[in-house]
Amino acid sequence: MTENIAEPSVSTITRLSPAKLNLFLHITSKRADGYHNLQTVFRLLVWGDYLHFSVSNDAVISTIASELSANQLCHQLLILDGAEAITINIEDNLIFKAARALLAFAIQSNTLPDQLAKVHITLDKHLPMGAGLGGGSSNAATTILVLNEIWQLNFTCDELIKIGATVGADVPIFIFGQDAIAMGIGEELTTIELPDQQYLVLTPNAHVNTAKLFAHPKLQRDIAPLSVATIQNQYADYVQTLTAPYHNVFTPVVTSLAPAVADALGYLQGLEAQALSTARMTGSGSAVFLPLDASVATNKKLVAKWIADAPCAAYIVGNLK
Repeated sequence: MTENIAEPSVSTITRLSPAKLNLFLHITSKRADGYHNLQTVFRLLVWGDYLHFSVSNDAVISTIASELSANQLCHQLLILDGAEAITINIEDNLIFKAARALLAFAIQSNTLPDQLAKVHITLDKHLPMGAGLGGGSSNAATTILVLNEIWQLNFTCDELIKIGATVGADVPIFIFGQDAIAMGIGEELTTIELPDQQYLVLTPNAHVNTAKLFAHPKLQRDIAPLSVATIQNQYADYVQTLTAPYHNVFTPVVTSLAPAVADALGYLQGLEAQALSTARMTGSGSAVFLPLDASVATNKKLVAKWIADAPCAAYIVGNLK
């Protein structure tokens, strides 16, 4: 007689790991800790990578009387697929770093559960690396949010933002999960209501080292700080068009170092009159974008031509609602 053996129960959670745009990006000062204080408005997009979290209810790790470090626990709890082309060593991957930071916070706050489920994370990568679209930071934030749910850690959004800030400066906005004004190193977030919009985004095949950019002698680091109220009230100066003092401080540096970015931005600038908007670069990466007036976004024939004529990969994307 054959005994029936129950199959392990596996459930999978799939989440969009969204991209972001910086509608403008200012650096106001350099901090004593080496980071830079910035001001920006983040716009989240309904476009990005996807993360799949598969959890087996029969595969758990006991943490009772465990002296394992957060790093050791991570190695026992996580399997990560789809990130091999990003980092050779899993410990260098932002997804792993995010999980490790979450566990470290739980250990430090003495809130680690007695048991934790093993999780198989599969990254379905769509966003190019180094584009200024926040792909890696978004992956890290999505990991923190979902593992907080799977492991029933029950940390608040503010606590998760604090954890995320230790992983990377752009991680907090993706934990916050909505358009926001950002200050500090990106962790001081204030909600902002912006009109729905479509964007033509170009991703040239170019990458400039971030550390090199921040060290560049021509990078402007002393933009006069604006109040939150000013940024909220002047959104017409940076949403559709880009009017002084709003700009991206990295644009002149990146375009001087990466001709492909200069070409992509020049292409979009040639469309500004028709699009009724101002082309610009996002973040400190290579991606450039053009906001589209509603009357233009609905002209599918025109937009299709712009995509076909673009000097590199081009996409029409909308904001996350």
